[in-house]
Amino acid sequence: MSRADKTAAIAELAEKFRSSNATVLTEYRGLSVKQITDLRAALRGNATYAVVKNTLTELAAKEAGVTAFDGQLVGPSAIAFVDGDPVEAAKGLRDFAKAHPLLVIKSGLLDGKALSAEDITKLAALESREVLLAKLAGAMNASLSKAVYLFAAPLSQTARVVDALRAKVEAEGPIGGSDAAPAAETAGEETPADAAPAAEATADVATGGDDA
Repeated sequence: MSRADKTAAIAELAEKFRSSNATVLTEYRGLSVKQITDLRAALRGNATYAVVKNTLTELAAKEAGVTAFDGQLVGPSAIAFVDGDPVEAAKGLRDFAKAHPLLVIKSGLLDGKALSAEDITKLAALESREVLLAKLAGAMNASLSKAVYLFAAPLSQTARVVDALRAKVEAEGPIGGSDAAPAAETAGEETPADAAPAAEATADVATGGDDA
């Protein structure tokens, strides 16, 4: 590899370190080309799996300010550069390692923090972002439905009371019914002069008077 090619490879790796959501260092000794291809397919959508040269990767990591892999870039190395969900990528690596023990998960980096192989296994045991978002959406919908029910219930009860009163009025006629006229006759007819103050008083009650 020429010096120019090495420089370009280091720059590319350094950029991958900087732009990735997470990185996982693995050793793939003994895996076939087909198995590595299958692993790449399993990680597709969340990470790219790149076979790397240790010396160049050390230089690229130093350039990107990554120290998580210091002293671990030995043997056949490959790195999963995660650009999607770190949990899903960790699950893919864990499951593939279970089926193919020759894949060794060595360490990782997430949000600037170094991860051990055990940390990556714990990360793989978490729920994915999609599952967490689905649960959050479900909880929000449930809360919204409860709120709608609480607001709607009093309104529906009020509507039933209004309907019952309307039915009662329609069945019995206006309040006071036919007895209202005899009552007026018993009390005697008001003169126009007497009626005016009463009307004004009624208007004041209806509008709150001058104090409203």
